[in-house]
Amino acid sequence: MTVCLVLLSAVALTAAVPAPRALTRAAWPEREPVTALWAWQCLVSTALLCCLSALALGAAAVVRTVRDHVFAPAPPAVAAAHGLSAASTAPAWTTALTVVLAAGAAWTAAVLARELTGARRRRGAAHALLRERAPELPIGLPSARGPMLVLEDAYPRAWWLPGRPARLVVTTGALRRLTDHQLNAVLAHEGGHARAHHDWLLHLSTALATGFPRVALFTRFCDQTHRLVELAADDTASRRCGRLTTALALVELNQHRGVLSGNGHRLLDERVNRLLQPPRRLARPRRGLIAAVAALIPFVPLLITFLPGLTTIP
Repeated sequence: MTVCLVLLSAVALTAAVPAPRALTRAAWPEREPVTALWAWQCLVSTALLCCLSALALGAAAVVRTVRDHVFAPAPPAVAAAHGLSAASTAPAWTTALTVVLAAGAAWTAAVLARELTGARRRRGAAHALLRERAPELPIGLPSARGPMLVLEDAYPRAWWLPGRPARLVVTTGALRRLTDHQLNAVLAHEGGHARAHHDWLLHLSTALATGFPRVALFTRFCDQTHRLVELAADDTASRRCGRLTTALALVELNQHRGVLSGNGHRLLDERVNRLLQPPRRLARPRRGLIAAVAALIPFVPLLITFLPGLTTIP
């Protein structure tokens, strides 16, 4: 069991420190934002699985009741292979590590619950505000409750509001600025967010970064997620409406923010420049290889955890 805990700690540290640094500095995520999002999710899953597996093993070593429940379906040789015989006692460092991991697991669950509860509350308030600003129309007129909702507002904005029903909200200020093709690009962009459920990914990354602000893996995951989901949605819109149309729509919606003026809006500038000068995509075999390797990484902590028991199989 000691070897398993050491290996799990090594994998967790590798996933938490050098791996996110290398992934952040790599050039290919800009070319393949969807694949990069998948790689980040796999990396975070690996670190969380390491901690969860170490917590299960540590708790089994420290608490006899947990040990009996965890290894109840397995033959006695499996527990012995993990160094968890009936007469064995856990060293002090194992107890301390288990307490720390248990506290971390409880805190993770708390920050996730807080983020999801807050998001649900904010979404409910937004829907209530929309109901006030967009009352029911008389019978015979188009319904304001459809997938796209137009609000009277001089400020040019367009956003997707998740929920049931989900709504694309566009202000009259945006409609005045955008041509029909540009509006279609905005619809495709926001629809790409909705179909990929980017809101859940943003909630997860925000919760982890807020709960563990000193963990580089989670803070980089949050920063890169907010960046990559926009690049992925831009690609969705550009495939349907063209890159130039999508870039012009983005400029029209953000002129008041100083896009392309060097006023500190780095993501907006990056998105427009990327649409106007698109990077060359990776070859399909290379994309598949990256996705496959990323998908296999979370199995490493599971293999470390179950390997001692697998060696007992004749």
